[in-house]
Amino acid sequence: MSLITNTTNWASDEHVMFADSTRKLFEAEMAPNVEKWAEQGVVDRAFWKTVGQQGVMGGAVAEDYGGSGGDIGFDAIAIYEQGRVGDTGWGYGIQTIVIHYLNAYGSEEQKAKWLPRLVSGESVAAIAMTEPGTGSDLQNVQTFAVKDGNHYKINGSKIFITNGHTADLIVVVAKTDRSAGAKGVSLIILETEDAVGFRRGRNLKKLGMKGSDTAELFFEDVRVPTANLLGPEEGQGFYQLMKQLPWERLMIGITALGFIDFAIAETVKYVQDRKAFGNRIMDFQNTRFKLAECKTKAELLRTFVNDGIARLEAGELDAATASMAKWWGSQTQNEVMHECLQLHGGYGFMMEYPIARLYADSRVQMIYGGTNEIMKELIARSMDI
Repeated sequence: MSLITNTTNWASDEHVMFADSTRKLFEAEMAPNVEKWAEQGVVDRAFWKTVGQQGVMGGAVAEDYGGSGGDIGFDAIAIYEQGRVGDTGWGYGIQTIVIHYLNAYGSEEQKAKWLPRLVSGESVAAIAMTEPGTGSDLQNVQTFAVKDGNHYKINGSKIFITNGHTADLIVVVAKTDRSAGAKGVSLIILETEDAVGFRRGRNLKKLGMKGSDTAELFFEDVRVPTANLLGPEEGQGFYQLMKQLPWERLMIGITALGFIDFAIAETVKYVQDRKAFGNRIMDFQNTRFKLAECKTKAELLRTFVNDGIARLEAGELDAATASMAKWWGSQTQNEVMHECLQLHGGYGFMMEYPIARLYADSRVQMIYGGTNEIMKELIARSMDI
């Protein structure tokens, strides 16, 4: 299967060719390493550079900054194809969010300095949002930044930061005015190399997504140039975050679709080979019915996320629709993983089979990017109820 279908109205011939080349690259360089990355708790830096050399991460970046000058559809394809080979370790989802922050709010100097490094894989990016006491409540973050001449001094801590152990570039969500609520939030870019007072905690042990390094981060009077403020003035951070959240939430739905397609394909192979009571598992009506249900859910999601991509490219993807994509996609993903694991029987509980890892990896999709309960609240608000 593919993200792009005959009815997809946003995809060009270039998108189709990019999807084909990216799939071949991921099948050759990503799929064989998924288990190794899970065991070591981090994706090899060499892989970042490999995909950088192939232009995978520069689809929506202007040619002046090392990209190919395309649109967000190229990012959507890369995200889908990663799920399609069953990987959650590679932190490109976060990388592309940071790239879009820089595209939207970065100065010419910031873009010229950082975008080529992110596109090439020379640098890995992270976003330091979540804190131990705030969760999704971004307007009440406690990390703060105080001006000290032509620098900020950042103090605070963050938790659950994807790419946290490997990031060279971190977008820090901090209060530059601690009395102003959401209007006091700013985004400041920290270069981690030789950053005095910056410390990474342990690589957190998680239920799933074990190949993705996830860290606690600590800031103790970390000095960052004021030129690293993202945007023309302080206090724009909350607005910037909200404007970019539709892509993050749509991306979760796209990831879900890739996972679903992979899980269904793996399960079809299994039930065609495995026998019980003298018959293939596929020959039982319940098996065919369950797979039919899963396939239908996949196609409904495929149509919805493709519509979301088209809307996003047209600048028309609203927060409620993006929330629907995130909620419905992640909920459907977990439902499909449940059914596919069940069809594997006892072997579905064994880590030698990809479905066991996929089942664990899928659970967090209903939590990060804003919990599904928050998504429902945002959807309900759009209905004036």
